[in-house]
Amino acid sequence: MIRALLAALLTGLAACSPGDKPRAAQAGDGFRREFGVERSALRPDGDNPYFPLRSGHTCRYRDGDATLVITVLDRVLVVDGVTTRVVEEREEEGGKPVETSYNYFAADPATGDVYYFGESVDVFSGGRVSGHPGAWKAGSDGGRFGLIMPGRPRIGDAYCQEIAPGVAMDRAEIIALDETVTTPAGTFTDCVHTRESSPLEKGSGDKWYAPGIGLVKDEGMELVSVSKP
Repeated sequence: MIRALLAALLTGLAACSPGDKPRAAQAGDGFRREFGVERSALRPDGDNPYFPLRSGHTCRYRDGDATLVITVLDRVLVVDGVTTRVVEEREEEGGKPVETSYNYFAADPATGDVYYFGESVDVFSGGRVSGHPGAWKAGSDGGRFGLIMPGRPRIGDAYCQEIAPGVAMDRAEIIALDETVTTPAGTFTDCVHTRESSPLEKGSGDKWYAPGIGLVKDEGMELVSVSKP
């Protein structure tokens, strides 16, 4: 018995390379909810190649007559005690506004991990704001920050992106690290492929992130152009 225990201990130690942080405990569904990050170390700028947080970084997408523009703004907002970067998303269909959201992110400079602290949402109907579904903030009404993109993605890693019970509970699993994606903006290699789902909704959706760019494809929504600061 002692020999077996020693062998198991040695195997466990070998699986963790020096300098690697212990993986956070997973919930029963396999998605990480706790990340063990030092909140005081988080910054509103980051160099994660798959999720740039540099002011002025702008990506434009199209799916038929639907368009989406994602812009990293020169704005920060303190959410749950952390200074976050504000990223704007504007979606239109047929030239009319569908949804505008302001998302709040912060990065860990030591790991490159980017965390999601919430969003404000305006949904439009007939050209006017009709509601704010899915809006949430960490530190309010039970909301807690989630992980939007690891600094070192690994196939099979599964994590919660939003933790706002009953409001926003998106989660993601990394499917591949080396896929090639072609969009109107060009062909991108070594893309990270994620699959997103939510316990609040049925089904799932796939996204692809290219190094140095960020999101290049979200289901039928494809990158048309990118402007870097």
